[in-house]
Amino acid sequence: MKKLLLFCCLLSLLGAYGQKNIYQSPQFETLSQDHRVLAILPFLTRLDLGEKLTPPEKDRLEQKEGYAVQDALQSYFGRGTKSRKFTVEFQDSGKTNALLAQNGISYGNIDRHTVAELARLLEVDGVVSGNMDVNILLSNGVPQEMSLLDYFLGEADYGRIGIKISDGDTGKLLWKYEHEINRKSGKNTEDLIDKMMKKAARKFPYDKENRKRAQ
Repeated sequence: MKKLLLFCCLLSLLGAYGQKNIYQSPQFETLSQDHRVLAILPFLTRLDLGEKLTPPEKDRLEQKEGYAVQDALQSYFGRGTKSRKFTVEFQDSGKTNALLAQNGISYGNIDRHTVAELARLLEVDGVVSGNMDVNILLSNGVPQEMSLLDYFLGEADYGRIGIKISDGDTGKLLWKYEHEINRKSGKNTEDLIDKMMKKAARKFPYDKENRKRAQ
């Protein structure tokens, strides 16, 4: 019984620690009150596979991982939008990428443009973006072989991902969520995004239920 109580306390502490990885701007309500549509950008990825890759190959793989996160977020938010869960809509990523390309913005130079500039070009009220540092091709899936101890400890460490939402008019950061990537995070990119966003659901500011509770 004591061991079970200790285990429950540990889970509670871990849950509390996870909430510290979430930031929301004190100006969120003011800056987001007229938000109707957000665009999801491909994530900037830094890949370290511990092997020699040519620069073009490394760039190609980083781009692949970055677009995989964009697609996974589109899928997650799309499911929520259909059930009228969110207070905003999310621009189709195909349209987002097409508009970027039409304006000469590629994966390789998107970080040279400000949030305000990108939001204006995409005709949206805010932008979902982020960074990912990984030492595995997450889109290909993570290794399934693991011990019971590895599972409970969350090993091995595959990297970290940070998701942020910025206001389109001012470019100011409104919300940010950082998450460690390990074997317990998910079996691939879509599974990772689905699990981490569900963990952050009670702190996601565009969730309709959260908005009601805040009012």
